[in-house]
Amino acid sequence: MDNPVPPRPPGPGPRRRDRHGRGMRGPIAPPQVPLAASRAELFADLVQDSVERLERRWPQLAEVDFLVLEVPPAPGPGDSWNDEAVPLGGTVPGRDGRPSRVVVYRRPVEIRSKGREERSALVHEVVVEQVADLLGLTPEAVDPRYDGDEE
Repeated sequence: MDNPVPPRPPGPGPRRRDRHGRGMRGPIAPPQVPLAASRAELFADLVQDSVERLERRWPQLAEVDFLVLEVPPAPGPGDSWNDEAVPLGGTVPGRDGRPSRVVVYRRPVEIRSKGREERSALVHEVVVEQVADLLGLTPEAVDPRYDGDEE
């Protein structure tokens, strides 16, 4: 005896094919593969790589918080930016038991860099400059390979 095919329910919905177990299951790539990482996560990894390079030479950086924020806060009254002066990073000295902080602003750095290699170099440059500011040193003293040339 034939099993009749049930009629398609009325409405605009598309027909769905039963794949009977064929096809992809689960994510395309495991979570540790960069395919699964967002741009923000990849950027945070660049900052972390830079910090780890500097911590080998400056162990006191283990006491500093490194943060990534999307954009810098808007300038206050009397302050202003132009295209060249938008900050790429900043520091917040520690006080009242709070650790010092180094902040890297993701969007301005991404806008000023073309490609992963250039972005990685600019992130390291920003981290070196901010650490130098925090420690009261020159960037060249913090990292002898510091170039300082953006373009």
